[in-house]
Amino acid sequence: MGIDHVEQRSPTASELYSSATDHYIWPQLSRQEVAGGVPQLLHDGDGVRVRTVDGDEYLDLMSTVSRASALGYGEERIARAVYDQLRRLHYGGTAHSQADVTIELAERIAGLAPGDLTACVFVGSGSEANEAAFKLARFYHHARGAKPRAYKVIARWNDYHGAAGGATAASDWLGVRRPMEPGVPGFSRIPSPISYRCPFGFGHQGCAGECGLRCADYLEQQILHEGPELVSAFILEPIAQADGVQIPPPGYLQRVKEICKRYDVVFIADEVITGFGRTGEWFSVDHWGVEPDIMTMAKALTAGYIPLGAAIAGREIRDALDGYHDIHTYGGHPAAAAAALAAIDIYEGEGLPARAAEEGAHALGTLRQLEDLDAVGEVRGLGLWAAVDFTADPATREPLPAETLEAIVSRTRELGVLVSNNGAAIEVAPPLIIGREDLDEGLGRFSQAVREIVG
Repeated sequence: MGIDHVEQRSPTASELYSSATDHYIWPQLSRQEVAGGVPQLLHDGDGVRVRTVDGDEYLDLMSTVSRASALGYGEERIARAVYDQLRRLHYGGTAHSQADVTIELAERIAGLAPGDLTACVFVGSGSEANEAAFKLARFYHHARGAKPRAYKVIARWNDYHGAAGGATAASDWLGVRRPMEPGVPGFSRIPSPISYRCPFGFGHQGCAGECGLRCADYLEQQILHEGPELVSAFILEPIAQADGVQIPPPGYLQRVKEICKRYDVVFIADEVITGFGRTGEWFSVDHWGVEPDIMTMAKALTAGYIPLGAAIAGREIRDALDGYHDIHTYGGHPAAAAAALAAIDIYEGEGLPARAAEEGAHALGTLRQLEDLDAVGEVRGLGLWAAVDFTADPATREPLPAETLEAIVSRTRELGVLVSNNGAAIEVAPPLIIGREDLDEGLGRFSQAVREIVG
């Protein structure tokens, strides 16, 4: 007996939005924002453009908001690599077996990572990568015996490290930690250098010098306060995302590294956003020649095509461990590893880190033309990641009201371009493949929206 084939009707845009209201919980959005039409339902994309279920097309200057889509949409080479891998071996196991492609990826990452970073743990996301880093640090201290009770982790004000367990406890941005408190014990935070609004009130020049190093010196004070024998690790975003692209002042990362070494504290660099060419180098720490003890990554690792995160540790940590007492069912999934290898091939073959530096410098110069506006306090960036920081009062540097920033983002979207507000700033982080013509078009429309709203 044959089975009759029933043609399935695709849902309409209105049906999909109705379904999303009833059956999907939107992260970070209030019910009012959802009801007001803030979310977008994307349907397809090609290159640096994406389309919604409504048929609207946008030039994406945010790499799908999370900055993960570093190679844009519809990259057939990655899709083909994933398909071929799934046909050959769809799953490689966990503790007692692993796919060959996953080991190949670990070696490839080690070849790109700075200095002595050499051995990977694979997980499913950036949050899990930071969790893995905390575990590696603790296992390392236990295995060596020098600090067997070390469990505390120091993080920074305004950094974000993820939405799970210790990663949430370490976070101080996007509002994920406080609703979950009391959370994982042992986490504390110190001030971080903020370019336009120095936490000590020194302003930009102070933050670039004395203030920035004062933030680094706070790390030593916090280690002493918590007890050096109990402090396992210090984690930071080398370039923080809070209020948009917070670039560390000269000497800051070097001072942090020195302090961590002095007190036998594992230095973890969270490169989940900045890894794989976003800032014009393979990893942002390369700009300052600083080698962390552990580095985490995700997002652009697969260019967003399949979830994958990783933590890579140095030889000293690797050699100290007798084992890694953790397990992830999908850690180092073969299809994700294949996607990552294909993405790395593209980054390397097309020279995208260097191209991000060149196009980023052009973008930064274009955006700095907005600094003639009183409402624009500062434009900053590195590589293809820039931010326009807005102020209601240049003298006090009071942030512009959130409603005004949202109006700029909304007007930019009406003009066919996607950007994203981040605290007091609006960010631009296009796919690394973007061409000059598309980049100028997008920046021009964003600048038009800014001048219309606050000019």
